Amino acid sequence: MKKQSLAMIMALLVLLSMTAMASTGRYDQQIQQAASHKLHNEKHLQSVNTSVEDGIVILTGTVSLYQDKLDAAKKVKKLSNVGGVRNDITVAGESVSDAQLAKKLTKKLAYDRVGYYDNAFNYVAVDVKDGVVTLTGDALYDVPKDMALDLVARTPGVKDVVNDVKVLPVSIFDDSIRLRTASAIYRDSVLGRYATDPADPIRIVVENGHVTLYGTVERAMDKNIAGIRASSVPGSFSVENKLTVN
Repeated sequence: MKKQSLAMIMALLVLLSMTAMASTGRYDQQIQQAASHKLHNEKHLQSVNTSVEDGIVILTGTVSLYQDKLDAAKKVKKLSNVGGVRNDITVAGESVSDAQLAKKLTKKLAYDRVGYYDNAFNYVAVDVKDGVVTLTGDALYDVPKDMALDLVARTPGVKDVVNDVKVLPVSIFDDSIRLRTASAIYRDSVLGRYATDPADPIRIVVENGHVTLYGTVERAMDKNIAGIRASSVPGSFSVENKLTVN
């Protein structure tokens, strides 16, 4: 009796498994047609190919920009019955040397948030290897991080992006330290000139009361003074001076 019950349970499990597999893949042809139609209607995505396995859309082919690769996945993901997207598209746009690309992106990112309150409180660094751009650093909130990714993704020569920029925790305490540290640095008669170029300020990153200074200054003395001014601000737990001297 127990053997019969076990056999019935096993048979039921096999039947359920087969039903689930059939249900998962029942829309594959419909998804394939919809995905192909959706992408080929876009001029910049006409070299993208699609295939579907059990509701998962696999994207291959080539595009000119990394942003085009992201766009293709975004468009397909919105289609009905799509369970997921595997993005194997190759970015085959123009070739740019790593050094040139890093220099270009660094300049673009420096000017990205000019005029915004948070400009001096974000720090994003760029590293490029074989066309793959890695972004690191800290952002005051999501918008600067997302804007940095968007800017990089639309730059010719970028083959892939690793976005390791961290969004800092929300803290009224840290905000107070940011403002007071900025005031201490930029009101100094020696350091005030670094406020005249909004694209290249002394960047002040504060996390849980710990202050880190980033950026480039003209003289070693300027670096030392900036560290002294930041350390004079009451309330901060520590100051790390990572300013570089040009």
